[in-house]
Amino acid sequence: MMTNPSTDISDGPRQGRQRTAALLARASFDELNAAWQKIAEKPEVNPVRGPETGLVMVRGRIGGGGDPFNLGEATVTRATVLLASGTAGHAHSLGTDKAKVRMAAIFDALWQEDQTHAFVEAEILGPIEARIAQQDRQKAEETAATRVDFFTMVRGDD
Repeated sequence: MMTNPSTDISDGPRQGRQRTAALLARASFDELNAAWQKIAEKPEVNPVRGPETGLVMVRGRIGGGGDPFNLGEATVTRATVLLASGTAGHAHSLGTDKAKVRMAAIFDALWQEDQTHAFVEAEILGPIEARIAQQDRQKAEETAATRVDFFTMVRGDD
């Protein structure tokens, strides 16, 4: 399970790209498509790789610190696109939704360009981040509602 990415993109280009990739991977096709429809002048996009679907090995550790072991395989789809400006965008996501991953790769490339960076932040990444935070809060509240506090009662000083 992924942790919530930082909202601070001033950490440097690597952290910003990691945050962008993580949020785009958790986006739905509908969220991406809605933002795509808001773009008046759509960029020319050329496929470089995929979208293609394959398997990755998921590894685990007992207790988080034990020896690693192969837990199983997960289906992942990836894509790479190239905008007419020469900016490459990459995306990966669990599952087999090729249209979603292609769209995510386009938005990754648009995020890297100065003229569309703010649009991608405001129209896609911000709302996705807010949705994920809301889902995390809701899950925490549901979990807290089932929490049981155990205590020990002392019967006396025998």
